[in-house]
Amino acid sequence: MSVALIRGFLIEYGISLPPLVFQFTFNPTTLSRTRSISLSQGGAPGTNRGYDFTTPAETPRVAQGVELQPETFTMAILLDSSDRMAEGNPIAGVAGIEPELDTLRSMVEPKVQGPGGLNTLAALGFGGQRAFQRNETASVLLLVWGTHVLPVFLTQVQVEETAHLPTLIPYRANVQLSFTVIEGNNPFYTVEKVRQSIGAGLNAADTVASAVSFSFGGGF
Repeated sequence: MSVALIRGFLIEYGISLPPLVFQFTFNPTTLSRTRSISLSQGGAPGTNRGYDFTTPAETPRVAQGVELQPETFTMAILLDSSDRMAEGNPIAGVAGIEPELDTLRSMVEPKVQGPGGLNTLAALGFGGQRAFQRNETASVLLLVWGTHVLPVFLTQVQVEETAHLPTLIPYRANVQLSFTVIEGNNPFYTVEKVRQSIGAGLNAADTVASAVSFSFGGGF
């Protein structure tokens, strides 16, 4: 049985030259999402009883010793221009997957803002001498897949080239992408949190319905 592949996009949310858009397909089993919290050592702020609590009303005080970490993503994708080369695509025949790799590298490198808000790569000479100086910024990207549109920073691109043209230009590579979600007051993250809350509510309703059905169905 074949597994359907999901098509996704990375789109730079800004005015850039050149505009940065990356399209990819990936098997959903290769997507890893990490959400974590950090616990402070010793007693939680505002109390000398650490994390002790008895009633639900005490839990906000206990949670003052907890720091929420931004959600991170890691996904593995395959870039392969073999089909396009076989179809006679002139760009794929000459450049393989180099344009896609160049786009990913451009998404992770610092940008400098010019006249009219136009962003260009700082390495082109419009920025300072060191990466990510004050006038240089990282690209804000929209990670789009399925029903999700999340604002992210691309924090790492790891490429393993596995096949090359006679010119040593790669036409197949395994790529691992790492992201950090930009959490805060922006429309994309707000919509995602609304979707998440609705999903949690549906799960609660389904759990209650299942428990009631189990109880009245003679499960006990």
